[in-house]
Amino acid sequence: MTKLLVVATSNPGKLREMQAYLTNSGWELTLKPEELEVEETGDTFAANACLKASEVAKATGQWAIADDSGLQVDALNGSPGVYSARYGKTDADRIARLLKELGNETNRQAQFVCAVAIANSHGEIVLQTEGICRGEILYAARGEGGFGYDPIFYVPEQQLTFAEMSPAVKKSISHRGNAFAELLPQLNTILSAE
Repeated sequence: MTKLLVVATSNPGKLREMQAYLTNSGWELTLKPEELEVEETGDTFAANACLKASEVAKATGQWAIADDSGLQVDALNGSPGVYSARYGKTDADRIARLLKELGNETNRQAQFVCAVAIANSHGEIVLQTEGICRGEILYAARGEGGFGYDPIFYVPEQQLTFAEMSPAVKKSISHRGNAFAELLPQLNTILSAE
């Protein structure tokens, strides 16, 4: 039995990424209606994920999934945090701003966080998880892959930035990978209960 899950995004790339985590889960993902916009007014990743999932579920009358993620830099008191995507107009702008704000700071510790929420067709949040990947911010970009802050986010255990990792490696250790690994068993329980 396949169950429909509306992804609270208009981004086909994010849909593909989520579908890869949910392969063989019994859930079929679809994008939210283009005209449906949900403003991210939460002050945490979890609050934004819940807000998006709930609003999209209520508007469509279907189960919905949403995630919110970003980068938290220790020396910047957790910034850019929930404003990660709004830290500049382009990825290059965001990276440049972050490196400028860090300057010669030696504490480069940081983490990517991903919160995922699932709402039932009435908009009630039935499931939420959060995944974290610790690392550090380099002084200059490395690697061609990934997106966003990936070229400056270095994972010491892998000795690579997210932008240097193969998609399979990134998927297995990333904040989003960790969040979905925790989510899947619970999601399967929901499907079998339906």
